[in-house]
Amino acid sequence: MEQAERQVGKQSVQIDTPVYIRASASVVGKKEGEGPLGEFFDFVGSDDLFGTQNWEEAESSLQKEAVTTAIGKADLKPENIRYLLAGDLLGQSIASSYGLLEFGIPLFGVYGACSTCGESLSLGTMLVAGGFADHVACVTSSHFASAEKEFRFPLGYGNQRPMAATWTVTGSGAFILSKEADRRNLARITGVTTGKIMDYGIKDSFNMGCAMAPAAADLIAGHLADFGRTPGDYDKIITGDLGSVGKEALLDLLKQKQVDISQVHMDCGIEIFDSQKQGTDAGGSGCGCSATVLSAYILRKIEKGDWKRVLFVPTGALLSKTSFNEGKAVPGIAHGVVIESAGQ
Repeated sequence: MEQAERQVGKQSVQIDTPVYIRASASVVGKKEGEGPLGEFFDFVGSDDLFGTQNWEEAESSLQKEAVTTAIGKADLKPENIRYLLAGDLLGQSIASSYGLLEFGIPLFGVYGACSTCGESLSLGTMLVAGGFADHVACVTSSHFASAEKEFRFPLGYGNQRPMAATWTVTGSGAFILSKEADRRNLARITGVTTGKIMDYGIKDSFNMGCAMAPAAADLIAGHLADFGRTPGDYDKIITGDLGSVGKEALLDLLKQKQVDISQVHMDCGIEIFDSQKQGTDAGGSGCGCSATVLSAYILRKIEKGDWKRVLFVPTGALLSKTSFNEGKAVPGIAHGVVIESAGQ
């Protein structure tokens, strides 16, 4: 098929060549393991340092464990992986560079803040569909303590958190994409919609949900228009980490566009924690939020046949410690990935 025939609408790609999610793995911290999805994660740490000396090393160890587990579950070896697409929230993506050093796999470092899982899956899918790789690994991570230190205040400050704040997930999710039909395949990726940077002038680094909601609304509306679909064509439309406050903003923004997803919407940040019992305010956030929920829960539902088609929309807040300290607004972005049953 010609390249032009794969382009759909203004910002989407239809994936006609089969690209399967062969395997996935999720590694999380103790708090995440105590949440509603705790039984589904591959590995739950008892100590959020994961046997290391500091928070940054701990996050690197999350990625290493997730990739190792995912490759093993796919019945592959590191040398079978053509490319590794990875990113995290730390400066220069050091969690990825140190955590993945030993694998010796050609690496594309990607950064979409908390939307990085969607970005890496989008690019990985295009690599496989385009014939540039037989197997691709995608991984991302976040850590509550390292993110607080990077973007807000070190935990030792003991600062108070507003109710609109989200709790950065300590976790990593890894995925093996493959062109091969195999009984182990969990699902198939059939479409990609790439998001645009949106800035509504929100400067509160604690209120990430509202900062990212405009990008999610724009992405979802654009995706539906590009593919000529309605929300009813999906069993679930799943955002990454808007939390309870961002969810309300998203639904309101979409209704202004005459799009109602309220009956099918789900947010990973709301699902991963019990905010009342665990004190996580508006819910979970971070690269690891959408990645671990996709691996542990969403793909499980698709593999079992409970859901046939979902639109997975990780969301990201594109701030840095420099932009925060300079008082700049927080732009947002979202990326959409259509995931369906493997159909083998």
